[in-house]
Amino acid sequence: MKKRSLLLTLAALCLYLAPLLAQPVERFVKVLVAPDHTDWTYRTGEKAKFTVSVLQNGNPVKNAVVKYEIGPEKMPATTKETKTLTNGSLILDGGTLKTPGFLRCVAVAEVDGIEYRGLATAGFEPEKIQPTVADPADFDQFWTKAKADLAKVPMDVRMTLLPERSTESVNVYHVSIQNHQPGSRIYGILSMPKKEGKYPALLHVPGAGVRPYFGDIANAEKGIITLQIGIHGVPVTMDAGVYNDLRAAGLDQYWNYNLDDKDRFYYKKVYLGCVRANDFLVSLPQYDGSNLAVTGGSQGGALSIVTAGLDERVKWLGAFYPALSDVTGYLNGRAGGWPHYFTGNNLAFNNKKEKIETAGYYDVVNFAKRVKVPGNYSWGFNDETCPPTSMYASYNVIKAPKELYLALDTGHWTYPEQRDKMNEWLVSRLNAKKQATSVK
Repeated sequence: MKKRSLLLTLAALCLYLAPLLAQPVERFVKVLVAPDHTDWTYRTGEKAKFTVSVLQNGNPVKNAVVKYEIGPEKMPATTKETKTLTNGSLILDGGTLKTPGFLRCVAVAEVDGIEYRGLATAGFEPEKIQPTVADPADFDQFWTKAKADLAKVPMDVRMTLLPERSTESVNVYHVSIQNHQPGSRIYGILSMPKKEGKYPALLHVPGAGVRPYFGDIANAEKGIITLQIGIHGVPVTMDAGVYNDLRAAGLDQYWNYNLDDKDRFYYKKVYLGCVRANDFLVSLPQYDGSNLAVTGGSQGGALSIVTAGLDERVKWLGAFYPALSDVTGYLNGRAGGWPHYFTGNNLAFNNKKEKIETAGYYDVVNFAKRVKVPGNYSWGFNDETCPPTSMYASYNVIKAPKELYLALDTGHWTYPEQRDKMNEWLVSRLNAKKQATSVK
């Protein structure tokens, strides 16, 4: 049993710490940047100031030379200067924005020949940011047909018990489910309470990349059926080297595949795969018949919103820093969402009518408009992968009940407190619903 306890601990760590892998490593010298408003938020037209401090061993580094840039996030800087911090700290006039958005200050200090970087981002009435992406006139018809076609394909479920991962109270399975067409499959790790009864279900959708998965055993121990899926049609229990090979070859830049064709775009099978995962969950005899939630971060944050927008069986969603949000922002002079289709080296390749049109059918904004269930969301202003401008473009169009927990200084990573709050929120809703169902 000691071995199983260790596996349970490792599985929980893999699930909850995976989104933290991009968390910045502690460095010997710290460059701290902070706006002069404690909530990092301003009215449009109001001037922001940034304090830049360079610290070593908790003390100011005197006469540190700092290069800094200030400008709208992900856009060319409007100010670039180099200054010496006589006493280790300096207040900069950051300027303002006349329209809702984000202004970022990036500072780089060189100490003993090594460069150290810090940044902070001021928000200007972010709650007023509106999307730029088009909402296709036949958006609902397109996805209604896609789901109808999916429903015609048998699930052909294959479940393999993983006794080495199972615990005294939870059975863990590797599952394979047929997706949107014969031969196309999705794979995942199902964690199922052993005790006889009816349980709510939680679907975990993945961030970008390709990797193995270990399942959410911890929440299954709390009486919730959990399913953690991959999206690429490959088993999720293989050796790490296999995923490294796929990442470097067949699945390299997969988010670009067939962007010029809305019917063949890579994310069509991905979005439908999330619905198919729910088909599987609700088919389980142990499912309580009514309580289903979905959660994930980055690409998984996007898939959480997409799944809730597509599938009325979802009752709750939890999303960290959703990607694929308002990707056309760059074509309108501001930051767009990951994977940044229309900026930098991608612009010449993707700035085509058919690709812009396809993006509208898959942009998170257009699913967010159709979300009807309560959601919990969390991100920070310093995210350079999923710019807050893009995330607010999606969040602001959601009409359903919503809660946003901001960890302002975070980039594309989370504090443990964010993960804990999200999980507590999801579990409390599912368990409350479970109790209400049992009372009936």
